[in-house]
Amino acid sequence: MSLEILSTAKMFGGIQGVYRHASGETKTPMTFSVFTPPQAEREPRPVVWYLSGLTCTHANVTDKGQFQRACAELGLIFVAPDTSPRGEGAPDDPAYDFGQGAGFYVDATQTPWAENFRMESYVTTELPRVVASNFPVDMDRQALMGHSMGGHGALTLGLKNPGRWRSISAFAPICAPIRCAWGEKALASYLGPDRRTWRPYDATALIEDGARLPELLIDQGEADNFLQTQLQPQLLEAACRDAGLPLTLRLRPGYDHSYAFIASFMEDHLRWHAGRLASEDGRRG
Repeated sequence: MSLEILSTAKMFGGIQGVYRHASGETKTPMTFSVFTPPQAEREPRPVVWYLSGLTCTHANVTDKGQFQRACAELGLIFVAPDTSPRGEGAPDDPAYDFGQGAGFYVDATQTPWAENFRMESYVTTELPRVVASNFPVDMDRQALMGHSMGGHGALTLGLKNPGRWRSISAFAPICAPIRCAWGEKALASYLGPDRRTWRPYDATALIEDGARLPELLIDQGEADNFLQTQLQPQLLEAACRDAGLPLTLRLRPGYDHSYAFIASFMEDHLRWHAGRLASEDGRRG
């Protein structure tokens, strides 16, 4: 699979790179970043996939997430894709919370979005093949995490594909998009008016409908402006409690929705994932 190298830099003994390829799913060029730790020079390493939030690209977490030092120590490859198709040929919308930059990790079914906005298939199928063909990844040891819209993506994709990723975590995820303005707008436009088709893209609804994972880790800032209106972790917490699904939900006093919050707890999440990626059964004993 052809891969264009846009930039590379040595960092903490590893390589932080930015790459681009022609996507068959989105029918556009797609840019993503990969941090490869120094241990990858000797052997394939576990991989952590990070899904970004509204308006973001791969660059937000790459530049501000402060994951590289911990990944170099722990021997983790870190992959950050874009949040949607972009550029000429892909439809867009002037609103910040819809269209380019706001793919919501769904495979759209409605015109004009269905042709290009296939972010679920891109993240779960196409990009992993590209990464596996070009980087020394151990595809038997994968973790998934994300922020906000990307936290929604990490939770829903994890719940829909049990066993694919050994561990799932999120920063300030959109926990019940069928019950918030961001989600209702995006899901109605991408999937159509039948709300039954939205449920597979809602973590709370998936758990209510029987989807399960061994455990979930979520950090949420208590000073987050979107906490009650868009994120609603209490709905996910209630669904997990009713389902007996182990959830660690940590409310962080004073922290907001920004990358200052994410950077503060990124290492903690990476160590949590590393413990599960290292163990035989995918969970720390």
